[in-house]
Amino acid sequence: MTLDIVDTNVWLGRWPFRHLPADDAASLAPKLVAAGVKHAWVGSFEGLFQRDLAAANDRLAAQCGAVAGGLLAPFGTVNPRLPDWQDDLRRCHEAHGMRGIRLAPGYHGYALDDDSLPALLREAAERRLLVELLASLEDTRTQHPLARVPPVDLAPLAEVIRPIKDLRLVCLGAFHAANRAAIEHAAAAGEVYFEIATLEGAGGIAKLIEWVTVDRILFGSAAPFFYFQAARLKLQEAELAGQQIEQICHANARRLLG
Repeated sequence: MTLDIVDTNVWLGRWPFRHLPADDAASLAPKLVAAGVKHAWVGSFEGLFQRDLAAANDRLAAQCGAVAGGLLAPFGTVNPRLPDWQDDLRRCHEAHGMRGIRLAPGYHGYALDDDSLPALLREAAERRLLVELLASLEDTRTQHPLARVPPVDLAPLAEVIRPIKDLRLVCLGAFHAANRAAIEHAAAAGEVYFEIATLEGAGGIAKLIEWVTVDRILFGSAAPFFYFQAARLKLQEAELAGQQIEQICHANARRLLG
């Protein structure tokens, strides 16, 4: 199956707990191209663990910019619990021309009902920046025992985003713990999308279409943390109509970025 793919969940940088193949842009880019990826939204593992997010975002932008053709779109990390988050957000938008940012509540130690989050979401929306919210990355059963990061509770998300005008938000890794009710409520509260990297089980995509409709589903692989082909296989076993596959693989993502 030949696919034209926009991968909305890609990572660069060294993962501190095990070696990942192709964790640098020069190695990862040709593998994505060979798999049919035309555009990839890329975050930095450094942004999860380092406090100097400005420097981490600078390095991410430089790595992505070194790959020809605009294949890799950097999404800088912003932490609303840090005192200089406004400057980090400004630099992502103005200095690097990023189209979006990533938030990592689980790794940065705050819940979605934290008082610091709405101000960041409002400013991102005003700047027309897409927000990617990392709900989970690694299954808790495989995490290092001294670095446990439970999945983010998505239950408060609907109430947080409902009053924020023009916010566009993508949930990354939403399916390690989130239940159907939380996902449906979030999708009903605003322009919220879900990518498929952590979606498991037979007929998973078909079930998700019943929850949030196909126009809110995006392709995401979490490469190189997960094997890219795992995401492709989810599409193959779903037995979707051609138009639905196109929506998930690229059309929804391209519409989302305008």
